[in-house]
Amino acid sequence: MYDVAVIGYGPVGMVTAALLGRAGHDVIVLERYPTLYNLPRAAIFDDETMRTFDLLGISHDLLPTVHAQRNYEWRNGAGELLIEHDFAAVGGQGWAEWYMMYQPYLEDALDGLVRGLGNVEVRMDSRVTGLRTTHHGVDIEVAGDDTAVSARYVVACDGGNSFTRSWLGIGQEDHGFSEPWMVCDFRLTGAADIPKARQVCDPKQPVSIISLGPRHHRFSFMLDSEDAFSVEREPDRVWARVAAYVDRGQADLIRVATYTFRSLVAERWRSGRILLAGDAAHQMPPFLGQGMCSGIRDAQNLAFKLDAVLRGADDALLDTYQSEREPHVRAIIAKGIELGRVQTMRDPVAAAERDARLIALREANGRPEKMRFPGLGPGLRDESPQAGHLMPQGRVESHGTAGLFDEVLGRGFVLLVDGRGGAALDASTAELAARLGVAVHHLTDRRLTTEGITDVGGVYGRWFDDTDRAAVLWRPDFYILGTAGVLSDVPALLKTLANAVEPVQAPATVGEGTRP
Repeated sequence: MYDVAVIGYGPVGMVTAALLGRAGHDVIVLERYPTLYNLPRAAIFDDETMRTFDLLGISHDLLPTVHAQRNYEWRNGAGELLIEHDFAAVGGQGWAEWYMMYQPYLEDALDGLVRGLGNVEVRMDSRVTGLRTTHHGVDIEVAGDDTAVSARYVVACDGGNSFTRSWLGIGQEDHGFSEPWMVCDFRLTGAADIPKARQVCDPKQPVSIISLGPRHHRFSFMLDSEDAFSVEREPDRVWARVAAYVDRGQADLIRVATYTFRSLVAERWRSGRILLAGDAAHQMPPFLGQGMCSGIRDAQNLAFKLDAVLRGADDALLDTYQSEREPHVRAIIAKGIELGRVQTMRDPVAAAERDARLIALREANGRPEKMRFPGLGPGLRDESPQAGHLMPQGRVESHGTAGLFDEVLGRGFVLLVDGRGGAALDASTAELAARLGVAVHHLTDRRLTTEGITDVGGVYGRWFDDTDRAAVLWRPDFYILGTAGVLSDVPALLKTLANAVEPVQAPATVGEGTRP
């Protein structure tokens, strides 16, 4: 029996398998197709997602294949700027806020990582045809295999048309945004001056233009109906559509596909030992570039909780997965629909009114907008104002080594104490943290001591000054579990963690599952 079976081997399934495998668990991946898809779908990821890729050790391999984008434009048919989003070269998570990518390069990096883990087995051409929950796990039927695959838990990352979700009879809530688009991907062969991130809000023809990294580009065209695709997909018609930006001497057309952008949320993300993640749990319009990012947040949230449960914690901890993630997802969907309505307005009179309103609003604001996403819903967190929000990452120095916090000091559960004035945890609290596997670090002033960590970029000092807190505890997925106003409150903060993750039963031996 495996510890976890992951159904689906796209980026969300790959990250889920990698995180659980690196935690020491026996994992099997079941992918219905015989090979990787090898064509792009997602195009964008953010600094939080790059922090996850850095955790997995592939960030620096990815950097030559991606493009860090600094702005995102929404223009009308006349070229007037309606909305502009601004992205920092170094965001709150220590990486650029917006990366444009060619998805096959990402999948190659993740695939190499996963296949390099001796406790993760990847089975391609393995279509799941049924699931049966038993008292000890889940038996999974695979087409062409007479022997069921057994696992203690299943994470279904099998996409928007999820077999697992359908098999479980889980319905979906439709938020009402459903539009057919034609997606055209190009490989650049010569110099071309193409917008890197632009939505053309033209009622005659809404267009999306997105870079897919240094050597690829995507043009997407809203269709009048799904039936129009069979005609509009013809290469000559595609080239005519993009002629104002690129010609045949500058690029190769590598794919034309049709997608219906949807806004759907599964009613339940958990059915006993089976959990849904990524597009199997939620689908969103692409206008914020958050589809894959949301799925990777799912993977991060689930991985550390499954790790605790597999080590003996009460599996009620898994109920916090949907309660935390769903409000976050719904907020992104709502904002994506709002922007989608801006983009897909086809009535010329309404579009002209929209243009006037957005131009006036932009002029009144006087600066580009920033994308802001909410924190987590209720779950494994306390009630402090900072809980459920991402903990920023800055550059630090410790014992002569400088770099991003994660790279210098490691990951997992982290308790950071504001020790700039000499404050420190007492021995009993430090022992409790050690028992829970929490790494404790003290922020110090370089002028006072060589112990602890030095806040090279000032990120953590500013955070403590702004929040007036004495300590902060964050989780392996980078979200804050809670904070303490004074150090004497830290034991209660650690107790919140202990109640959720400490074993209530003897765990199975980690990493020694018996495989069929």
